[in-house]
Amino acid sequence: MTPAYQALRHGAAWLDLSLRGRILVRGRDRVRLLHNLTSNDVRDLAPGAGCYAFLLSPQGRIQADLELFCFADHFLLATEPELRDQAVRHIRRYIVADQVELEDVTGATSAVAVEGPGAAAVLANLGAPVPAAPYAHLPWGEISVAAASVTGQPGFRFFLPTPEIGGIVRQLEAAGAVPATPEDVRLVRIENGKPRFGEDIRDTSLPQETGQMHAVSFTKGCYLGQEIVERIRVRGHVNRRLERLELDTAEPPAPGTKLSVEGREAEVASAVYSPSLGKVVVLAYVRAAVAHP
Repeated sequence: MTPAYQALRHGAAWLDLSLRGRILVRGRDRVRLLHNLTSNDVRDLAPGAGCYAFLLSPQGRIQADLELFCFADHFLLATEPELRDQAVRHIRRYIVADQVELEDVTGATSAVAVEGPGAAAVLANLGAPVPAAPYAHLPWGEISVAAASVTGQPGFRFFLPTPEIGGIVRQLEAAGAVPATPEDVRLVRIENGKPRFGEDIRDTSLPQETGQMHAVSFTKGCYLGQEIVERIRVRGHVNRRLERLELDTAEPPAPGTKLSVEGREAEVASAVYSPSLGKVVVLAYVRAAVAHP
């Protein structure tokens, strides 16, 4: 076990998330447009609040996932590095007469996270605000501090001007956080059953297949792809669902590997060997009849 893995599991580790996409959405019609294009309720977000949501195709397939953070005069959208351009193209495709401006600020800004059970204590030691609700965010000088996690552990995100990144990293390490690698992050993420778009969530996936229903509002009314999502809700199930499985082996199966779970087929999306459990943890699409809630 690496020190960073131990810190993510039992203490606090910091992660450089500057490669993740950050997109500003401005303009008087920004709320209406994002509400109509995303799977979650954007209209009811107040400044300082946020949510997780999907961008769907008209056929209800997930095209991107987003963290949305509401500010007084704009939204900040955060997404996976490879989804930056795709998310912007998708949103722009549906701007007709809307007064909405999109700006990719990934290169001009940075993002640093601190995650693990001790993350809130690290923020308190720095004198930084500690947002309570998921995706809530609070100002700290030029920095915005948001409650968001990429590993599934308790976590917070600093959105900041790039010149400030060295200073915040020094403060985090002085407060006890250790640096984590992408490998550490992926290991803990899969251990926690937290899917990632591009690896576990695909552009052919339906929202209910992913199990990430905190990304979906069933009371917000119409939005792109909503008809399919609602039809599945009425039907009551999907044919397969992403499930966290544990295998008594030391060798992670490759993506696409077919497994048998209680006599039903499962397809591996991602897998890691968990040093804490002494076995392999898998995220796999399992036939719904045997998938657990």
